[in-house]
Amino acid sequence: MLEAYRLGASLYVPVTHRDLLAIANGERWPNLRSVIFCTEDAVAPQALAAGLENLRLCLEGLRPCPGLMRFVRVRTPELIDWLLRLPGVEYLTGFVLPKFDLGNAERYLKRLNDSAHLYMPTLETRDAFEPMRMIALRDLLLERGYQARILALRIGGNDLLALLRLRRPRDRTLYRTPLGQTISQLVTIFKPYGFELTAPVFEHLDLPELLKKELQEDLAHGLCGKTAIHPSQVPLIEAAWQVASAELEVARQILCESERAVFKLSGSMCELATHRPWAEQILARSRSSMLGPELLD
Repeated sequence: MLEAYRLGASLYVPVTHRDLLAIANGERWPNLRSVIFCTEDAVAPQALAAGLENLRLCLEGLRPCPGLMRFVRVRTPELIDWLLRLPGVEYLTGFVLPKFDLGNAERYLKRLNDSAHLYMPTLETRDAFEPMRMIALRDLLLERGYQARILALRIGGNDLLALLRLRRPRDRTLYRTPLGQTISQLVTIFKPYGFELTAPVFEHLDLPELLKKELQEDLAHGLCGKTAIHPSQVPLIEAAWQVASAELEVARQILCESERAVFKLSGSMCELATHRPWAEQILARSRSSMLGPELLD
């Protein structure tokens, strides 16, 4: 699941966007690492038909783009059936599955049984607040063999706030709202079983310093990417996911050490048995940054 670090900043783009094909083929923003074309909340009902036609034409014009991961956020499970029949769908990396929970998991995933696409379920319903429901969902994904094609689980911050009749405040990070506990809970339920999770969207475009603070907390919670709602957010997100040289050196030392079970490095204790998973994650982040393109101009 460490391949999820290749996502970096995932730019959300509504399927109604006039430059959809140029974005999808890496021409509009050539340094983007992942993009999600949204047919759901970002598209008004009256614009859906035109948006889907725009998406169909876009898929017809797709060409291989190795540096860019391309996903479609579907509006309903049934939309997957339509998409899988379209020419060009083979050039998509996969699908984002919104409002994903025990009630619709099988409706989504059975449709993808015969497809090679990856998928990213989004946890954004009431079930996300209930540990037992999330444990049951985790066990379903493991027992049915779905985990192998789940690149990451996405945390739908805005939908979860809406369930609480809240909106993200402008004076604090998401971790200083009721969702802080929810994010921590989701991490501890899913990550020990090999799932990766991505960080919720940050909707305030004029608060870059607050975004930087939240990115540090995303990293502290072990999240592996973050949605960008505007290209201006991409450099900040990508910069946060860069691994500091000192941190990378510590990780390499832990992975290379073979004689000492415990040793001191850079003023801290390093214990091979407990710090190896962290070190592997740091190297995965570092490799994804080096393989990925430079930051957007």
